[in-house]
Amino acid sequence: MSQQQQMQLGSKERSLFKQVVEHYEAKHYKKGLKAANQILGKNPNHGDTQAMKALIMNAQGNTVEAFVLCKAALKNAMKSHVCWHVYGLLWRCVKNYEEASKAYKFALKLEPDSQQILRDLAILQMQMRDYEGYIKSRRTILQSSGPRGKNSTSRQNWTGLAVAQHLAGDLYDAEMTLTTFEETLRNTPSKSDNEHSEAVLYKNTIIAEMGETERALDHLEAVFKNNLDRTAVMEMRAKYLLQLGRNQEAEKAYRALLERNADYRAYYQGLREALGLGDSDTESLKALYDEYAKNNPRSDTPKRLPLDFLHGKEFEKAADQYLQQMLHKGVPSTFANIKSLYSDSAKRDTIQGLAESYLDGTHAHLANGSYEKQTDGEQESTTKKSPFDLAVLYFLAQHYNYHRSQDLTRAMELIDRAIAAQPEEVNFHMTRARIWKHRGNSQKASETMEKARSLDERDRYINTKAAKYQLRNNENEAATMNMGKFTRKDAVGGPLGDLIEMQCMWYITEDGESYLRQGKLGLALKRFTSVYDIFDTWQEDQFDFHSFSLRKGQIRAYIDMVKWQDHLREHPFFSRAAISAVKIYVKLFDNPQLRDESFYGMNGSLDKMSPSEVKKAQKKARKAREKQEQAEAEKADAKKTANVGGDGEQKKEDQDPKGAKLVGTAEPLVDAMKFLTPLLEFSPRNIAAQQVGFEVFLRTKKYLLALRCLIAARSIDPTHPKNHEQVIRFRHFLKSVREPPSPKVLEALEDELAPIVSPEADLLKLNSDFLAQNSESAAHVQASLRARQSIDPQTADENQKDVIRTLAVPSVTLEDAMRGLDLLKEWEAESRYRECYVAAAHERWPEATEFATK
Repeated sequence: MSQQQQMQLGSKERSLFKQVVEHYEAKHYKKGLKAANQILGKNPNHGDTQAMKALIMNAQGNTVEAFVLCKAALKNAMKSHVCWHVYGLLWRCVKNYEEASKAYKFALKLEPDSQQILRDLAILQMQMRDYEGYIKSRRTILQSSGPRGKNSTSRQNWTGLAVAQHLAGDLYDAEMTLTTFEETLRNTPSKSDNEHSEAVLYKNTIIAEMGETERALDHLEAVFKNNLDRTAVMEMRAKYLLQLGRNQEAEKAYRALLERNADYRAYYQGLREALGLGDSDTESLKALYDEYAKNNPRSDTPKRLPLDFLHGKEFEKAADQYLQQMLHKGVPSTFANIKSLYSDSAKRDTIQGLAESYLDGTHAHLANGSYEKQTDGEQESTTKKSPFDLAVLYFLAQHYNYHRSQDLTRAMELIDRAIAAQPEEVNFHMTRARIWKHRGNSQKASETMEKARSLDERDRYINTKAAKYQLRNNENEAATMNMGKFTRKDAVGGPLGDLIEMQCMWYITEDGESYLRQGKLGLALKRFTSVYDIFDTWQEDQFDFHSFSLRKGQIRAYIDMVKWQDHLREHPFFSRAAISAVKIYVKLFDNPQLRDESFYGMNGSLDKMSPSEVKKAQKKARKAREKQEQAEAEKADAKKTANVGGDGEQKKEDQDPKGAKLVGTAEPLVDAMKFLTPLLEFSPRNIAAQQVGFEVFLRTKKYLLALRCLIAARSIDPTHPKNHEQVIRFRHFLKSVREPPSPKVLEALEDELAPIVSPEADLLKLNSDFLAQNSESAAHVQASLRARQSIDPQTADENQKDVIRTLAVPSVTLEDAMRGLDLLKEWEAESRYRECYVAAAHERWPEATEFATK
């Protein structure tokens, strides 16, 4: 509290103010509010108390009221650093870091020596990646006296400045800062000082980043014996020796590492480079790996790695030894370990031949775990399946289920034999479920995976797999019940609430995609927004580590975390959710009636109804929804006591559990940009991101940005069928648009678009040529038909017939067929065409759920 504000309060009120601060820090918000109100009862315009009350109100979720009160506090105490500090904290809570930074800086002008404000400003600048400002703040903290003059002698303040300089690219200054602190130490740190050990290695990484590998090695040699992270020191030393070309020493270093861990592939790669062995040196490489396989009989890596570079008879012999050893042991992950070899068709065929020979008994068996042949007395009885035989059946079922060697009929036959011999084996039923999935039968896949789950109800992994397969079959409630077996029973919002709180992204994403398939756009958007919020939370979580990591001395891990956070939204889960969300918003823009939830219950049947029937069905669905909402509201009121957390506070209820507000947006394309902006910024090489970006920018009339997305997509994959469709649509759009872009924009567009497709080009002929050139690819044919539909809607009947003809393309896949059905639904094709398509697809994929005939 500022001196001027203290003078306005009596001794009792000053004591109460201290209690307000203590209650806030202890999260006793009700007690804090009570104390603040006592002060304001006598001093209604006391700015610092108003500011603290605003801070407590914000913590309770009343952010708007908190801002109003804090602004009133600033009017009453414009020169109070407390009010400005609180104002900055409020802005930080709403993620307006620029305004928060301004407020902190103004507070520092009023109270330059405040350590708390300095630390908050420094952390905020780190969060904003304002490295220059962060350096300045860290230097100020270091130079200020601090409590008892400890700032200049505290390691974390020196390290904080070095981190700021390092991240800003000032490597020389960062090293000098760490060296200067080391020179100020009066006593040599003890060998058990973990913080010093980490700081020394951090300094070494900075020297290495400067490109001074020789000096980094010398420094490492000097600290080698006393450093606690012995493995990290050995790895860094081996890397430096290799970079310096000191191969003999590097060889010894990597051999020492392999003595510690003979299963780490990176050590073998380093040793190979030190020895100068390439893939062509098969004899030397084989001898090297045999040496380590002999010395480490329980290690898998030296036995598996030779399969990557061996060929022909040598590969067959090594694969035979490896497979038999793994299968005799019954290792379930055997197929997962070797399936990467299937990119080489010769190796794939060799493995298939070996496994089949094990199954039919034409190949000599090796002894269990050794390379000795079995004697006649050791042969397994033929009346009962041996563990080896079961392992072979399981391996071959996975082999024939894999896309590079797929024969689903053979795979099902083999796994059925394995199940008949050992019906309680969970892995066998899981593989059977995967085979059904690849056959397109999501219903049987879900049922089979649920059967596998029932065999081991305590296994979390199989439980999650069963839930995933249920979501793929659009069984959302059943999946939630399964997941509920491993969630907190008292969680607010039930199992789903706990899964969201625990940031179970795979489930939230799959749930959203399931609702999207069902046409429940509100619930789908709700889930994808939850994924977006989780990434926001991860970004916010950095705040805790900016100070924690310095305090604990874990600097190298902290630097890795910061660099990972800089690319956070490159994560596939974010891309997957964001692309789906953008597609929904585009759909809402193109079909405004979908923003009304009353359409959801119609399951995509609008195209079969007359306008009067649509109105009746819409009214009926709306009444049913209102009745359901009323029942749910009554149920929620009856269970309000369940929404109380462990701290006794009433948990905030979700006011839009079904996403009605999200789907009812008046500006869907504006909301789409929330997902699209980070998607294009952090995943520019994701072709699907560029393609949805084109769709949004075309509709928002940002033609240059649309063209940029189009060019980016073509640079990623010039042959992608979607690119052709979008190019044709864009050129046609520019020709036919009622309000053409300005001359300057049009000129810029033509400079880039003309080399791709000329403004004078006959688009129908161009599209026909593309169709003729790619007639053997169903995906390209579908893209061509989309383009033709957009150019000439009069060809609708012909296009729908041609979609049906794509099922006759020899290379057509189940995924292609499902996209074709989606295309007919999108065009609102006549029922006769859709029925004909489903019948033809069912004939080709009789077990696919999507094409099941009723």
